[in-house]
Amino acid sequence: MSTYTIPNVISRTPNGERVMDVYSHLLDERIIYLGTEIDDGVANALIAQILHLDSDNPDAPIDLYINSTGGSVMATFALYDTMQYCHAPIATTCVGQALSSTALLLAAGSPGRRSVLPHARVLLHQPSGQGRGTIPDLILAAEEILRVREEIEKAMSRHTGQEVETLRRDTDRDRVLRAEEIVSYGLADRIIDTRG
Repeated sequence: MSTYTIPNVISRTPNGERVMDVYSHLLDERIIYLGTEIDDGVANALIAQILHLDSDNPDAPIDLYINSTGGSVMATFALYDTMQYCHAPIATTCVGQALSSTALLLAAGSPGRRSVLPHARVLLHQPSGQGRGTIPDLILAAEEILRVREEIEKAMSRHTGQEVETLRRDTDRDRVLRAEEIVSYGLADRIIDTRG
């Protein structure tokens, strides 16, 4: 269990000052921060934030900052599909790491709005799973992993411009990319070192 305390900030409004947690303050600024592994609960919270901001103003950009070790592929796909569904442009920025499935979220930002900080890194690799049960169950689980891999490769190809075969070859083993490599691979558009 984490002992990290969510900080509060003082926000100045036309009606005076109000104290709020930092995530609520960021949401008011149309900023969403993914700073943990993705599971169903994390994905649902982020999806709700994206839908809220898209409903509030579908023309104003949403900024999604990513520093994640990956997590559930299906939860990531739920978030990915929501990003593609909404009308608001979504700027993605990797502020530390976008490992495993969260590399797809970085790549899925609106074209021209995908950024990494200078020391960011991305990890590309195959999806994995744990199998238990009878041999037929294990075969079904393996087939599902192959199907998920194909879905990830198609989505990554769409956003990076890389051929599916290239992605398959590059993810046969863990592949770590640094900022310059992230951009040249097509996962992001630029390296930034100042906000604005």
